[in-house]
Amino acid sequence: MADFWIRLNMQKLLLTVDRLSTFVGKVFSWLIVSLTLMITWEIFSRYALDSPHDWAFDGMLQMYGTLFMMAGAYTLSKNNMVRGDVLYGFFPPRLQAGLDLTLYFIFFLPGVCALIWAGYLYAGDSWAIWEHSGITANGPPVYHFKTVIPVAGSFLLLQGIVEMIRCIRCLKEGQWPSREQDVEEVDVEKLKAQMHVKDEDIAKLDEYVTSKKGGDR
Repeated sequence: MADFWIRLNMQKLLLTVDRLSTFVGKVFSWLIVSLTLMITWEIFSRYALDSPHDWAFDGMLQMYGTLFMMAGAYTLSKNNMVRGDVLYGFFPPRLQAGLDLTLYFIFFLPGVCALIWAGYLYAGDSWAIWEHSGITANGPPVYHFKTVIPVAGSFLLLQGIVEMIRCIRCLKEGQWPSREQDVEEVDVEKLKAQMHVKDEDIAKLDEYVTSKKGGDR
């Protein structure tokens, strides 16, 4: 009974971190809208009004970089990081978990910890001198942008620890723990099952459409 409550509370903790990563990712995803509007305005201002802005390129770069970095934990929480899935998908859950856990220890933890530490020093130096961009003569400040590096790394590390716990649980239980659901890629087989469509129905429809086109000619 005690083991059940421990697993239940652990699952709640894992899903809480998933929700946090999802919330952060969705909040910063609005930068896509801001970035689109900024690019549109800059093009209009440059070519229609003949009034380009020196800070536009730096602003776009910072917004895109912030979006890219802050989406890392969100992407990891949805298990959508890029991986060579040619053979991985055919492995049993325990083997998948073992491989993932090994790679987390060898590559993820050292890399993300180095990112946080280096980003902290990088941002600290930038704040100390009130650093501005050197791309243009009167470049905008970049110290706030460099602060995003350790912050994004911290969220990524937190989500990575959750994923490592999931790996350990999968090794013990033989199946992957559930995760917070969100927008996912369309699974054709699941979609066909939900719509009660069989492969034979699709083949008959294709044959009918093909014959119909042939008759019209």
